[in-house]
Amino acid sequence: MKLIIINGPNLNLLGKREPEVYGNATFESYFEKLQSEFPTITLEYFQSNIEGEIISKIQEVGFSYDGIVLNAGAYTHTSIGIGDAIKAITTPVVEVHISNTFSRESFRHQSYISPNAKGVIIGFGLQSYELALRAFE
Repeated sequence: MKLIIINGPNLNLLGKREPEVYGNATFESYFEKLQSEFPTITLEYFQSNIEGEIISKIQEVGFSYDGIVLNAGAYTHTSIGIGDAIKAITTPVVEVHISNTFSRESFRHQSYISPNAKGVIIGFGLQSYELALRAFE
């Protein structure tokens, strides 16, 4: 099984950014843990702060991978383009959020990803990614 985790803007700052919301761990260290926890899965990771790069990566893997775990960050709430890219591909997508977006600002309650996602996992910290990977088992 071949899966990819795609992270959007500012998620490269995990471990530094708002630790009271996002925790103290870097995503890179957490990704190593995921790789060891899921040894039978070929697991890749991509992060970009640029909307077009995220869309290009979704299109690149969206017909050949077994699944995408997507945390589009703030683009979740603003990017019709990312939503359209997910609608256009055949690879299933699980939308992930580290924080509970519904306990935050009201603009974070809207997702352009959810209507075309296989499922949504919100608010379990970094463990949200593990739960998403399990959805593909």
